Amino acid sequence: MITPDWERRMDGAWAAFDSLEEARFLQLVERLTGELAPDDPVGLFERAGSLDAVGRTGQAVPLYREALAGGLSGSRRRQAVIQLASSLRELGEAPESVTLLTAELAAGSDELDDAVKAVLALSLADAGREREAVGIAVGALAAHLPRYQRSMENYARLLLEPDPAADPESDVRS
Repeated sequence: MITPDWERRMDGAWAAFDSLEEARFLQLVERLTGELAPDDPVGLFERAGSLDAVGRTGQAVPLYREALAGGLSGSRRRQAVIQLASSLRELGEAPESVTLLTAELAAGSDELDDAVKAVLALSLADAGREREAVGIAVGALAAHLPRYQRSMENYARLLLEPDPAADPESDVRS
C-alpha cells in the first residue's frame, strides 16, 4: 500500500541516485516496489524509471506500458508518458514517440508541459521533422524569456505552419 512513508522512502531513493552504485540503487527500488502488489501501476512506473535511469531503456519500456495500461494516474501518469516517449525515441521509435507526445499535449496542461515539448522536439528531429522541432522548442522557450516573447511566439508559429517551399502543389506554373 502506498503511504506517505512509502512515498518519502521512494523520494529518498531517488535523492540518493547519484551517490549509490547502480546495483544498490536498483535493489533499493526493487525492495520498495516489492512492498506493493506486483501489478501496482506506481510500482511498475518506479521500476521502469529506475531501469531507465541506469541506461536499461529496453527493459523499462514494457514496464512503462504496463503501468499506463494498469491505470497509473496523476503526475506519475504524465511522467510515464514523457519517459516512455523519451525511451522510445532512444530506441529508434521516434514516430511512436511523436504520436504519444502529440496526444499528451492535447490531453491537458500542467507544470510538465515544457518537458513534453522538449522530448517532442527531440523526437520530431529524430523523425526528420526538424522545422517542427525548432518551432516546438522556440515556442516552449518563449514563455520563459524576459523579453521578445511575442516575437519568439510568432517565429515558432511560422515554423509550425506548413512550409510552402516543401509543398510541390504550391509551385503551380501557368
